[in-house]
Amino acid sequence: MRNFVAAFKLVRVLAHLLVGLLTVYFHFPKLTQAQKNKRIEAWASELLAKLAIKLIVSGQPPKTGPMLLVSNHISWLDILVIHAAGHCRFVSKADIKHWPVLGTLTTAGGTLYIERESRRDAMRVVHHMCEALTHGDIVAVFPEGTTGDGVTLLPFHANLLQAAIVCKAPVQPIALSYIDSVTGQTSQAASFVGDETLVGSLWNTLKSCNLAAVATYGVPQLGNGRDRRTWAADLSTEIASLKSTSTTKL
Repeated sequence: MRNFVAAFKLVRVLAHLLVGLLTVYFHFPKLTQAQKNKRIEAWASELLAKLAIKLIVSGQPPKTGPMLLVSNHISWLDILVIHAAGHCRFVSKADIKHWPVLGTLTTAGGTLYIERESRRDAMRVVHHMCEALTHGDIVAVFPEGTTGDGVTLLPFHANLLQAAIVCKAPVQPIALSYIDSVTGQTSQAASFVGDETLVGSLWNTLKSCNLAAVATYGVPQLGNGRDRRTWAADLSTEIASLKSTSTTKL
């Protein structure tokens, strides 16, 4: 029965992806940027609903920029969760741009792509992040650089925080968690770590029951003279604290 339900969800998800592609190709050229942002936010919320994932938002997502969002990274779902809470522009690894369907959708969402292995490319992306922040955009990064187990945070890479320092933009920490909405316990249904494949992670998510995504937004903060490494360490500590607080409240 669980496999049958998962297959039904998959059909709905594929149909929603098709709707997204058609929207990008035929409607986006006619829309303002603000209208596009609203469409993306609504589309992400609808996709979470079709996956039967409950979204729980704590704190206040930013409505306008400039703002740099800094979040822990657990799953491919993270981007959908943050988009559903409020549209932003993500910084993602460059190979996603060439993925079928998903590459088109992420590019339409305003994603900035980075070659993670290249230090020179990081500086290029910092420059484009600065441009986006200066124009009043909300930009989001995952400073762990890869997905973790959802329990322990990986070390934060500090390079991309340079954009907030140069532009004197505020940074808002986000703590993401996936839980069983009935028990409140951490769920591994959306896990995408190590040797797990995207297809396998998607199927496990489709088979899950009572899955909820929790996005806890902290208070925006300024650098106040901190260098990027110190600020990255402070943000890691803050996100760990937000995760602990949100779990206690649930």
